[in-house]
Amino acid sequence: MVEADRKVVGLAVRIPGGFKFFSSDPDFKKIDAEIFPRARTMARRVAEIARARRLPFASEVGPASSMH
Repeated sequence: MVEADRKVVGLAVRIPGGFKFFSSDPDFKKIDAEIFPRARTMARRVAEIARARRLPFASEVGPASSMH
């Protein structure tokens, strides 16, 4: 199982050449069936996606939000 933010987001299957990721969460579909050479590489990519989905929408931050 592959987890992000204490939630299962997919499965990793060891295959020749690395690990294949199978998404069970819509936010991670962009890397569904992707092959990663190392588990650590896959974990970094999953963490990047998890971080990105935690960010507020661009319209809610930055200079544009202070303009009325």
